[in-house]
Amino acid sequence: MKIKELRSLSKEALEAKLGELRLDVSIERRKIASTGVASKKVKLREMKRTMAQILTLLKERGAKA
Repeated sequence: MKIKELRSLSKEALEAKLGELRLDVSIERRKIASTGVASKKVKLREMKRTMAQILTLLKERGAKA
């Protein structure tokens, strides 16, 4: 997701999205571990980047409140 899209979401929506991404990342890591093939390495990197952006936004909003 783009940062503009993330900024428009509420805190609850960001936390829900973060939970989804954490689950997806763990599933992808298990797939890589079981098969030994990282077929979706770019997808994994993008998910981790989005997670970092969400965490940054949540910290920024926590500091402002």
